[in-house]
Amino acid sequence: MTTLFVNASQVVTCAGPGRARRGTEMTDAGVLTNTAVAVDGERITAVGPHDELQRQYPGAQTVDCARGVLAPGLVDSHTHGIFGKPRHEEQELRAAGVGYMEIAKRGGGIHSSVRDLRGRSEDELYALALPRLRRIAAHGVTTVEVKSGYGLTLDDELKSLRVIQRLQAALPMRIVPTFLGAHEIPLEYRAAPRSREEYVALLEHEMIPRVASEGLAVFADIFCEPGVYTLDETRRILGAARRHGLQLKLHADELEPSGAAELAAELGATSADHLAAISEPGIRALAASNTVATLLPGTMMFLGRPKQAPARELIAAGAAVALASDFNPGTSPTVNFPLMLTLAVSQLRMSVAEALLAATVNGAAALGLAADTGQLAPGFSADLALFEIEDIRELPYWYGDHRCARSWVRGNACHG
Repeated sequence: MTTLFVNASQVVTCAGPGRARRGTEMTDAGVLTNTAVAVDGERITAVGPHDELQRQYPGAQTVDCARGVLAPGLVDSHTHGIFGKPRHEEQELRAAGVGYMEIAKRGGGIHSSVRDLRGRSEDELYALALPRLRRIAAHGVTTVEVKSGYGLTLDDELKSLRVIQRLQAALPMRIVPTFLGAHEIPLEYRAAPRSREEYVALLEHEMIPRVASEGLAVFADIFCEPGVYTLDETRRILGAARRHGLQLKLHADELEPSGAAELAAELGATSADHLAAISEPGIRALAASNTVATLLPGTMMFLGRPKQAPARELIAAGAAVALASDFNPGTSPTVNFPLMLTLAVSQLRMSVAEALLAATVNGAAALGLAADTGQLAPGFSADLALFEIEDIRELPYWYGDHRCARSWVRGNACHG
């Protein structure tokens, strides 16, 4: 049965090749008027003039967009949604001048979430994560990546990934699981008798093979940053992940330049994320590669750090730039993905078209899904979001507001 989406003030298609967009390709998001979208089952079958599609599909059921803006469902390609308690106390510490790495040295930061998660059951974590993902979906996100990474033992990482598996079964949105056992060196491996080498070996020889054999993750990620994982450790851990069939992601050059972006490009990682401290050689390396540069402006804003990722330089160099929320309990506790578009325009100096493509097509590319979702075009998954605005430029303009009226994933209702 065909469904026609009609009476939209604008249809934003983001249509084009099923790959990441670069440079001047990001200047046009394909904003159309007097346009309808036809969906048959899980796929978009046509996008064209309203009257023409009504003649082509005379018996179709209709969805009245009520003069809102119809766009591709948003793709949030970097989140940490499996955690227990919030870490609101750290916000005050930062306001008092205590830095991110100092909080970590005191046993806070990621280590605080690790202690908390280890004490919770799978059912508890599922009950906490389910409403979070529903709130993410309520803002127009139809595809979301969710990482483990607050367990840092084999059993606790498997527990987190099984929660993600349960969420995949329970929710209509597309959920992509990522193994982030290399989120930190656990405190118990930072001093004798255990060592960081022992934990790296555990990741390489036990955790990654088990995650891969149980089919619990698509990606493996690592926090490659001075004070966390070195370039050599990153190369070793991600090499093991690739041997076991996992695709690669990196937390790269977030706080200090370390060559992580260059390593991501060298390894052919699907994405390198954060990049607030990326170097000029790192920008050139990403621009010359197929690795998507995923920027997380909410993190730098929440941390109160003045330097955001150099979006303009990355785009000018020809890198594929995506946006993501980095939703997590310590440094970006927000489910509002459209707020990232606001920050992209106001802080990263991206145009609305660039921000929108970064949040759809390029976000999909950061998950290896650009040939399937992220645009409204025939043959693509029927992943749509309807916003209560009259012009797509209002989406980043009404910052912090909730404007998503309804969304659909694979043609099925997701929100609203």
